[in-house]
Amino acid sequence: MPARSATAVWNGDIMSGNGTMKLGTGAWEGPYSFKSRFEDGKGTNPEELIAAAHAGCFSMALSGALTKAGHPPEKIETSADVALVKDGEGFKIPSIKLKTAVKVAGLDDAKFQAIAKAAKENCPVSKVLAAAEITLDAKLVS
Repeated sequence: MPARSATAVWNGDIMSGNGTMKLGTGAWEGPYSFKSRFEDGKGTNPEELIAAAHAGCFSMALSGALTKAGHPPEKIETSADVALVKDGEGFKIPSIKLKTAVKVAGLDDAKFQAIAKAAKENCPVSKVLAAAEITLDAKLVS
């Protein structure tokens, strides 16, 4: 499998500087700044991109697990909330909250919860982010 990449360029000091982040495929490029990361400024931030990566990876892992269990899903919609908090002189990401709503036929909630939990634990992005507490709120929808 190919390695995936992205680049970031930062110009200036931390408070008034700014930068851009770009996916290696060129599919997305966007600005970021102190205000977009720590306040409500325009642009993105690393935590938002981590959230997108985690939501996407988990959704695919869950789809694969459900399909393998004989219940291919019709739709999976996942959000991820990545917390960034002050930690001494720096910052850390202590927790990530995954929330998913899944439309899948023929599956009771107990079996669905077990499959969803296993997908969370086996998602490659969950594994790399394991230093954070990762919670999952999984719901079946009709």
